Amino acid sequence: MFIVENYPMAVALCFITMLCWGSWGNTQKLAAKNWRYELYYWDYVIGMVLFSLLVGFTFGSIGSEGRPFMEDLAQSSLTCLGSVILGGVIFNASNILLSASISLAGMAVAFPLGVGIALVLGVIVNYMGEPKGNATLLFTGVALVVAAIVFNGIASGRMSKSDDSAARNRKGVIVAVCAGVLMAFFYRFVAAAMDLSDFRNPAPGMLTPYTALFVFSIGVLLSNFVFNTIAMRKPFTGEPVGYAQYFKGSWATHMTGVLGGAVWALGTVCSYVAAGKAGAAISYALGQGAPMIAAIWGVFIWKEFKGADRKTDLLLGLMFVCFVAGLGWIIASGAN
Repeated sequence: MFIVENYPMAVALCFITMLCWGSWGNTQKLAAKNWRYELYYWDYVIGMVLFSLLVGFTFGSIGSEGRPFMEDLAQSSLTCLGSVILGGVIFNASNILLSASISLAGMAVAFPLGVGIALVLGVIVNYMGEPKGNATLLFTGVALVVAAIVFNGIASGRMSKSDDSAARNRKGVIVAVCAGVLMAFFYRFVAAAMDLSDFRNPAPGMLTPYTALFVFSIGVLLSNFVFNTIAMRKPFTGEPVGYAQYFKGSWATHMTGVLGGAVWALGTVCSYVAAGKAGAAISYALGQGAPMIAAIWGVFIWKEFKGADRKTDLLLGLMFVCFVAGLGWIIASGAN
């Protein structure tokens, strides 16, 4: 299987993770023109499962190092499989809430707030599980990200909105906070099932990154029959939707969701592979720089802050500066 050989390569993969995790929401925005996010989310999960199989049978099976995908899956212990599936269930609950928040408050608000909270709490959880890297530099970077989240929240609050729009935005903020708290914990359950110290000769029963991604996606798929069914019947906004409506969607609409899931899964497998060299906390933290990418999309492409005054623009500028500086500190924390 493909294995990262050095820290710079691990950082490069983490940047791919950041780009992917911060960009998949664009497919939801595209589909939202004629498609409810609850229906979109089914295609998103299907895309995640299909991509996990593709990468497992390619990068997870090539070369002579590590265990090939199918061999690794066959020898996985029930404890490790259960840990990864639980991670998938937790992630799915948080991601459905994040999708709901995007539909309510937009990408420029939902991502920085929800994923930013997940970054802060997640780094703490993952560092406690595997203390790798300079803690001072790492948590300085996290503090800068917190500052970026605050600036984003203030900027969002300054935007003039109708009463109805303001209520939707407040609801979206609350949902994003809940999503962020949940999302902080999923990665640790996955990392605990992988032998991060040696991907070339992983301990018996433990999983390689490629197997972990597939098992994780199965956990997401299974839990989706519960979580997304509830979201469809009791939506955060709009009328309830049924499964019959899903099958009325066009091929292009379905493929938009599948693409979103594949993009997220690409970022995730890069994060899992990078964790072997960078450590779970640093790999997770860099990937969760995704709010900056999502905010760029939201501000410059989707024009979610169109008409903002100078003070709001200044706050958004400070948000971006803090995110970039925070990522720099996080990268430096693992380069010693």
